[in-house]
Amino acid sequence: MVDWNVKAGAVQDAAELVAQIAAAIEHTPLVAVCALDRKGEVGFWNTACAELYGITAEAALRRQHASLVWPLERADEYQEALAGVWRTGQASAAHDWHVQSSAGRQLWIYSALLPVYQYGALQQVWRMEIDVSPRKAAEESSRHQAQHDFLTGLPNRVLLMDRLSLAVAAARRRGGMLALLFLDLDQFKQINDTLGHPVGDMLLKEVAARLVRCVRGVDTVSRQGGDEFIVLLSDIGGIEQAAHVAGAILQAIEQEFVLAPHRLKIAASIGISLYPGDGIDIDTLLNNADLAMFHAKEGGRNRFQFFNAEMNARAQERVGFENDLRLALSEQQFLLEFTPAIDMASGSTLGAEALVRWRHPTLGLLLPERFLQAAEGSGVIVPLGSWVLQQACQRARRWDRAARPMSVAVNLSPAEFMQKDLAAQIADTLAAQGLPAQQLELEVTEATLMRHGASARATLQALRALGVRLAIDHFGTGYTRLGQIKDYPVDKLKIDRSFLAGVEQEHSDNARVVRAIVGIGHSLGMRVVAEGVESDSQREFLRQCGCDEYQGLRAYAAAGDDGIDGLMAPVDQG
Repeated sequence: MVDWNVKAGAVQDAAELVAQIAAAIEHTPLVAVCALDRKGEVGFWNTACAELYGITAEAALRRQHASLVWPLERADEYQEALAGVWRTGQASAAHDWHVQSSAGRQLWIYSALLPVYQYGALQQVWRMEIDVSPRKAAEESSRHQAQHDFLTGLPNRVLLMDRLSLAVAAARRRGGMLALLFLDLDQFKQINDTLGHPVGDMLLKEVAARLVRCVRGVDTVSRQGGDEFIVLLSDIGGIEQAAHVAGAILQAIEQEFVLAPHRLKIAASIGISLYPGDGIDIDTLLNNADLAMFHAKEGGRNRFQFFNAEMNARAQERVGFENDLRLALSEQQFLLEFTPAIDMASGSTLGAEALVRWRHPTLGLLLPERFLQAAEGSGVIVPLGSWVLQQACQRARRWDRAARPMSVAVNLSPAEFMQKDLAAQIADTLAAQGLPAQQLELEVTEATLMRHGASARATLQALRALGVRLAIDHFGTGYTRLGQIKDYPVDKLKIDRSFLAGVEQEHSDNARVVRAIVGIGHSLGMRVVAEGVESDSQREFLRQCGCDEYQGLRAYAAAGDDGIDGLMAPVDQG
């Protein structure tokens, strides 16, 4: 091998030296050598060089093909290096250059430029090189794997952070704006659980392809893992542009996915943060986009949400709640309120639903809407649910001993409902409190049943085997297919309170929905309960529809007339 770091500057018998080296390298198979004059034109090359570049016999005879010596990129840098050798007489450092053969083949060569003297004068510069295309290909493959998601081929978090850093720096210099879109697929876990991970992977790849089609070439679509994606919109003109892209993404994802033999419909929730308004550093922008996405899900999913200061305040409140909740159970800060269920025909109290309240040490008495999501996030929701169940059964047993037996209803959170040993826990609690199973009613939201499919049906069947009663809460909000309802061993449908607004108007949409739900429930042999009844006119409309029971402020008044101990009046939020 030739020592490419050799320094040729001494006066030597150059004629003999050049002749000896030329003879040696003419047939050297490993090193390609060509000689360049001051103009950069080729005056000599060996066989290896001719083969490397695919030089024709005619070109070899002319021994001139100057275009071969220039790289495809960094040509100015290469020309400067060549001029430097002629100027200083010093060998250049070795470099990787991207070049193209006469046949059009692009390759990478490892090259050095060496001065050759004759009678003390610099006569030629020899370019000595080796084809390193396989090494460069391996390096590029390794770099791509390190910076891209293995499933979708999209940039991963590593590459996103690099591009985001550059985009923020550029926006800071120009006084421009950029947007981060944090996207999470709605209920993707259900697809993995029911159809399997191979189908989930196919879906993720198709989602990735659709996202790329929704943005410009200068933007970046990145997969962060799972079903989370981040879109970086560089140098946008304003907030409207970010909203337009977010809307286009939602529309693209809403289109049916055909993944033979499956045809899937999904949606997404998107949170958006803007530079510089929502943060001037990378971490803040990412956190705020994530937080905005969370609020998009809270707001009903399949939507986008811009970050704002109120979200940050609520996030701080939630963190505080999570810390406080870990102490709340041990310090007995929770209590139950029991809201009665009134029989529509007789007006008598049939039972009561247990509702948890939190006596917060500084904020006062809090309703579930203020803390249940924090309880889910902190892991407190399951032990809290067990406490509610135990206390509710104790109260129902007390009504029994007072010769006024009534059922007690308890809501099951999604986390509680999906416990594998839920039925066993319920049986143990009933036995410990001495309460007959038929006096316990368990309520599960329609959305929970829809999310868990076949496993939800199995759990309901296990609970039914115990003898407890089952109800679907917030019915009408989860888009259950009628074919599914008939397969659930359920005793009651509870009409969501949102459908009672304006039902007194006979031809209103809500009136039609309520009549339809009552008809569905009765056709399936279920009792129908209306939640949130606040007026006599609402109660009368429900009675005419055939609704069986009702709850709400009007029910408290009826239960008060019934004289039942332990049914509290509704409390105000502290």
